[in-house]
Amino acid sequence: MDYRTCFDGAAGDVTENAAMEMNQIRYFLAVCEHRNFTHAASASNVSQPSLTTAVKKLEDELGGDLFVRDRAGCRLTALGKLVQPRLQKIYDETRQAKAEAVRHMRLERVPITVGVGETIGHSRIAAAMERMRKRVPQAEIELIVASSHELLSALRDGDFDVVVTADKVSEDLYRIDILYEEDYKVVVSKSHPLSELNTISLSTLAQTDMLDRLNCEMRDTLHGTCADQGYDLYAAYRSNRVDWLIELARQGSGAVILPATAIPSDMGLVSKPIDGLEITRTVLAVRYRHQTTRSETNDLIREIMRTPA
Repeated sequence: MDYRTCFDGAAGDVTENAAMEMNQIRYFLAVCEHRNFTHAASASNVSQPSLTTAVKKLEDELGGDLFVRDRAGCRLTALGKLVQPRLQKIYDETRQAKAEAVRHMRLERVPITVGVGETIGHSRIAAAMERMRKRVPQAEIELIVASSHELLSALRDGDFDVVVTADKVSEDLYRIDILYEEDYKVVVSKSHPLSELNTISLSTLAQTDMLDRLNCEMRDTLHGTCADQGYDLYAAYRSNRVDWLIELARQGSGAVILPATAIPSDMGLVSKPIDGLEITRTVLAVRYRHQTTRSETNDLIREIMRTPA
């Protein structure tokens, strides 16, 4: 989409002398957010040269530099400060128009797009979605699982109504609701020797073949705590996929540490607390502050917050 608008640097008037592409606006706002061209390019899933070229074209169209680079990254010029709120408004209204067009095409349906972090367990969220659809049968829920980095980028682009994550996010950019807190436990097969224990100590884990989740938010905390107490955990298998690690645990290949909602109800598996080590995480519902929240999204968030019966 092209916007035939240009800001006069002196008076701030809108004229029709240049065409700004939406990507130019999006990349400009990303640099405003991250104050760093490299970080902005990574967050926008684009190469830094492409982002830099787009921003340079925007500067050429507006007639001046928008950023001053320094050792800390970059900062807005006077022109940049002038046009930022106007470009933000153009970007927000475009995303809103896109969302309203989609809802119009679906008529009576109520689409809710939910991004779920790949480390988040299924059970609690799936149950909440089903409870909501029983109350609001016309609701259509689209659920996309990906890394938190990818989801938050798409959230800012208006592709999601809400993102569920356990990663820390900026309160300046996002509206944050605490959904629930959950403990971590050791999961093994019923045939594994650890299944006979009531609790499992760090010294025991250090002598056990572990199934290591590479994308676990608490991975560094766990390994750091073990190291502080003189223990090293040996990873017989490593994977970014929880389903693979669960299957390996089911086969008796080792022990995997999982958050409570990610532990399946499986007759072949048992879960045990870790003795002397309390690991918990907070799961959040995240909404972009520049995006209007619909009542159906609020309903779903409240439903996930509800303590399961």
